[in-house]
Amino acid sequence: MKPVSDRPAQPFPRPQEEAMRVEVSAPTLLAGGYRRYERFEVTLHPAEGPALKQERDVLRAGRTVGVLPYDPARNAVVLIRQFRLPAWLMLGPEQGELVEIVAGGLEEGEVAEHAALRECAEETGLTPSHLVPMLRFLPTPGIIDEYASFFLGVVDATHLPERGGLAGEAELTRPFLLPVDEAIALLGQDMCSNGYLIIALQWLALNRARLPELIAAPAPSSGT
Repeated sequence: MKPVSDRPAQPFPRPQEEAMRVEVSAPTLLAGGYRRYERFEVTLHPAEGPALKQERDVLRAGRTVGVLPYDPARNAVVLIRQFRLPAWLMLGPEQGELVEIVAGGLEEGEVAEHAALRECAEETGLTPSHLVPMLRFLPTPGIIDEYASFFLGVVDATHLPERGGLAGEAELTRPFLLPVDEAIALLGQDMCSNGYLIIALQWLALNRARLPELIAAPAPSSGT
């Protein structure tokens, strides 16, 4: 996957402190299945003290999007159920199908907004009329280079289908509608096992009062 036009947001500035010099080797391929798994030799050069050498393995997931579809007429969000093998292996057969938000990776040369619209249509059967940027973050920077851009997608869920997903990718999703209050309440009921879902619902809880203002006018495309 080629990089898209945006760059990760810069860390908070730290006055009178320069960035540490870092040397990173070329990657060594460890495995090349669904995702590339690579090893790097890293040398850290702190301002004081000796250099520190590290060996680090990285799963290359790249840039992704997450979408929380929101129906303002119903004051409800669309979530999906989707089977995840790691959840099945860790939590058992009864918890392999997770409640999630729409999510997926960017295709080559694709910008985040386009990927968000595409993934929403594929997984829920609904195409947002417009997108509201939520936040961007690294979900697990200790092992994965994944960089996620989240959007609130304004939708009309009148004709929400019972099933979604691309048959050509053997993908199966089961979308459902949930009132905003009930969705946020999931956070306090130990019913969220998916990190994307938790972050999206926390954003929704923080911005619930501002939703009419946020969706009133489409935000300009950032090209991310």
